[in-house]
Amino acid sequence: MLLKTRIPLSYVFGKIKWETLFVFVYASLIALEDKFLHVMEVSLPLSVPMVLGTILSLLLAFKSNQAYDRWWEARIAWGSIVNDSRSLIRQVLCFTEAPYSSEEARDWGKRLTYRQIAWAYSVGMSLRKQMNLDKVRRFLSPEEVAFVTKHDNVPNALLQLHGQDLRYALQQGWVNPYQQVEMEGILTRLTDSMGRCERIKNTVFPATYTLYIHFCLFFFVLLLPFALLEAFGMLEVLMVVAISSAFFLIEKMAIHLQDPFEGKPTDTPVTAIARTIEVNLKQMIGDKRGEGEPAPAESTFYVL
Repeated sequence: MLLKTRIPLSYVFGKIKWETLFVFVYASLIALEDKFLHVMEVSLPLSVPMVLGTILSLLLAFKSNQAYDRWWEARIAWGSIVNDSRSLIRQVLCFTEAPYSSEEARDWGKRLTYRQIAWAYSVGMSLRKQMNLDKVRRFLSPEEVAFVTKHDNVPNALLQLHGQDLRYALQQGWVNPYQQVEMEGILTRLTDSMGRCERIKNTVFPATYTLYIHFCLFFFVLLLPFALLEAFGMLEVLMVVAISSAFFLIEKMAIHLQDPFEGKPTDTPVTAIARTIEVNLKQMIGDKRGEGEPAPAESTFYVL
């Protein structure tokens, strides 16, 4: 996802081009019939679509708020993932730095660090239903790859390996029981953040609610030309298109925000966040490989 401060109008209105085309054709037919044919005389008081428009505005406002809450909760969860990933590796390095400076202890810390990087990438791929172990294989040992392939939930399997490594460090005396409990607490928080994202992913926004709003919106559009025709004449076409476009854009924005892990323009940028985690954790263990590589762009989308 690319955030832009200037969004082209062609992109914005491209999202509602078919709806706008329908409204334009419909309003034009109504205006032409009134001016030349006079087959029927239909006139509505402006208060009728105004009442419906008020109700529609309340429904769209509620849906937009609920959709934004889902999107923002997803972003908060990934912010927690970034913080907890840094905290976990910092504790791993600081707790075992001295006097346990054996080569085995350092390898243990690096192994856990690379596995945490793999976990961050795997969570994003799991949420988007695009799990591909080849993309994280470089961070894992062959034994770890063989272990996670036996699990449907790869990120959960990686956290299980984290827990086993912490238990091994406690048995080797590299960390004391209090330190081990503290790091286990971070693993629990990582599990919680992953669970929050999975809940958002698996909880579908009520389809009937979206359908009812869409029905009310089109009913509003069908009535609007008759209410504006007497006051604006042929210009009612432009007025109807402008008013309808505003409502359609709000509806489209809510639809995009409500699913932050579906590969849409308003997705939470999980790959970019995981890349940030990778760079930060590699710097913490002194691994400079890949630091200068640009973060992969997830798409050329703008945020709508």
